[in-house]
Amino acid sequence: MSAPHQSQGQVTIVTGKRRNRGGGMALSALAWIVGTLFVLPVLWMALTSFHAEPDAAQNPPAVAAPLTLDGYRSFFDTGPWPSIANSLTASILSTILVIALAFPAAYALSIKPVKKWTDVLFFFLSTKMLPVVAGLLPIYLFAQVTGLLDNIWLLIVLYTSMNLPIAVWMLRSFLAEVPVEILEAASVDGAGLVRTLRSVVAPVVTPGIASAALICFIFSWNELLFARVLTGTVAQTAPVFLTGFVTSQGLFLAKVCAASLIVSLPVLIAGFAAQDKLVQGLSLGAVK
Repeated sequence: MSAPHQSQGQVTIVTGKRRNRGGGMALSALAWIVGTLFVLPVLWMALTSFHAEPDAAQNPPAVAAPLTLDGYRSFFDTGPWPSIANSLTASILSTILVIALAFPAAYALSIKPVKKWTDVLFFFLSTKMLPVVAGLLPIYLFAQVTGLLDNIWLLIVLYTSMNLPIAVWMLRSFLAEVPVEILEAASVDGAGLVRTLRSVVAPVVTPGIASAALICFIFSWNELLFARVLTGTVAQTAPVFLTGFVTSQGLFLAKVCAASLIVSLPVLIAGFAAQDKLVQGLSLGAVK
């Protein structure tokens, strides 16, 4: 009498597995579609960069037009290397400063919490509520009085202050997951605060540090408003350099696409190099 019940239960399990498999395939297909929609503009920009200007300006676009490297030759003839070097300098140095300042601050707010640490975190977050344009004029006047206009060090300080709240919030969530037993063992072994941060805590939260550093680097590299207003020719960054292609003569689309692709390469390379650490860091910060 139990055999029909067992076979019915087996059929139910198989049906459930098929439904789960079908749901998983549907989610996978949806993820591929969404991913393709995100990547498609970049692929279209890459294809347009290999077209001649007349073909790139056609409407509708000439997809099967002959390929050429004229856009890249024209871009490199304009001398982009100083601007790219300025962007690398400002982004890398500001990211190093952000991590160096945010790491002990996040430690103080998570592992060794200060008094009213929630108010401190809210203060960090409140600094991001002010529109960037609202602080542009005072910063410009300050730079003008102090002689820091068109100075790369001013951008480094600004990028550090802009990205510091984000890094503190991210690292605080990562450090909150550090087991207390590790810190107690380090304390028993006689490790001081600096030794604990460097040799004990930092290796544990390396994925979180990498993800925070990558996000700060991307934000610094893509920043345009302050760089456009506060720099001229000496400290000009890559995004400001790209705006120079919009001239009174018109927009040279193939050249702009080639320039945009080249300028985006450092961020893409950094993202691919740190993608494993980025996923681990974001997952670590999301788990409680």
